[in-house]
Amino acid sequence: MGFRWTSPLVQVLAVGVICFCCPGMFNALNSLGGGGQVDSKVGQNANVALYTCFAIFGLLSGAIHNKLGPKWTIFIGCTTYVLYSGSLLCYNHTQAGAFTITAGGILGVGAGMLWTAQGTMMMAYPQEKDKGKYIGYFWAIFNMGAVLGSVIAFGINYNETEQKSLGDATYAVFIAIMAVGTLVALSLAPPSSVTHSNGDHILIQKFPTWSGEIIAIFKLFLDWRMLVLIPMFMSSNWFYSYQFSTVNGRYYSIRTQSLNNILYWSSQIFGSYSFARVLDFQGVNRRRRALWGLAIICCCFIGTWIGGIFFQRTYDLNEPKLNHDFKEGASYVGPMFLYMFYGLNDAAWQTYIYWLMGAMSNDATVLSRYAGFYKCIQSCGAAISWRINAVGTAYMPELIVCFALLGASIPGALYLAMRITDHSDEEGDMDLHDSKFNREVDEFA
Repeated sequence: MGFRWTSPLVQVLAVGVICFCCPGMFNALNSLGGGGQVDSKVGQNANVALYTCFAIFGLLSGAIHNKLGPKWTIFIGCTTYVLYSGSLLCYNHTQAGAFTITAGGILGVGAGMLWTAQGTMMMAYPQEKDKGKYIGYFWAIFNMGAVLGSVIAFGINYNETEQKSLGDATYAVFIAIMAVGTLVALSLAPPSSVTHSNGDHILIQKFPTWSGEIIAIFKLFLDWRMLVLIPMFMSSNWFYSYQFSTVNGRYYSIRTQSLNNILYWSSQIFGSYSFARVLDFQGVNRRRRALWGLAIICCCFIGTWIGGIFFQRTYDLNEPKLNHDFKEGASYVGPMFLYMFYGLNDAAWQTYIYWLMGAMSNDATVLSRYAGFYKCIQSCGAAISWRINAVGTAYMPELIVCFALLGASIPGALYLAMRITDHSDEEGDMDLHDSKFNREVDEFA
């Protein structure tokens, strides 16, 4: 069959392009440490505001998405990315930290909306055999945005070896790309018009009432499947403050930070796509794939973070800015590969989370609540970790907390993986739970 704008794959790819332009560019900025500013405190505090608001509105964004649909939910979310990048440009001239921090909080509201809608489409639109593939496709396109943003920053700042803020031209390019993504969001098709090649529609429940939707969201705190994944959700962005600020922002020159980001986000593309293919392998049942996937990410993160401990022993909080550069040669190679593996592990970790949630249901309405709950808990962890980083916590304890939280995620993930079924249709065990759950909500409302 030829190209169809209303096909599930095309719609997920379109969301990938939108996230390439908006969150992708944001990631390129954020991973420079402090949004590309020499004074990283403003960027760190903006991240605290961002993730605090993200946590609140991430939880509620499932209801917003189920009412407005993906087009308007994502469009509104995209506009806040443009505002935040504009605030960093403004800070270059006014040093108005309050505006940047406020824009960070507004971005938290918009990001909660965008990522909930994105997660819903990525998990609900594919057929069960293709869920890992769609996640891999999306993650690859999305992270190409961060790669491009890092290439732009690297090219503009190539001759800068001393630590300084990004220039106006860099911020202007990022704002323009984000504006393009915002406009693309207006072209998304409504879920009711999205059909598979065989004519099947996406499974969508009718929006009940606002009270019923809110009750359904808060009842997720009583759902054992969500509860056992809370440590995994919380850990999934916790390490960003350590990796972006403590490692990349503190240890390297501005141009080397950009080069590291190119490698970090490129590793994410490889990590997500290759790991997604493992999760979609049809030679074994879905429960075994869940267990294989968990074993792989455990081995990867344990090896990587042990390497991180050895690297962290080479510098601490009390030393001045180190300003190491990639032209130092052999001494750069080891830390470079460590940073690449940090990126690969992040992609595999989040791919696994989305795949697990996608294995619980095929209903877009239910999955929007799951995605919102995930982003709520994830952002709570990120807000805490950025605050820990902003108050000047010693580097080694900061690393140990990241490592310990990742380890604490494994028991709950294992418990759920052992109970994954091969199908998530309305007659299957996992969606039968969802159907009963939603009937209870409707009756209660």
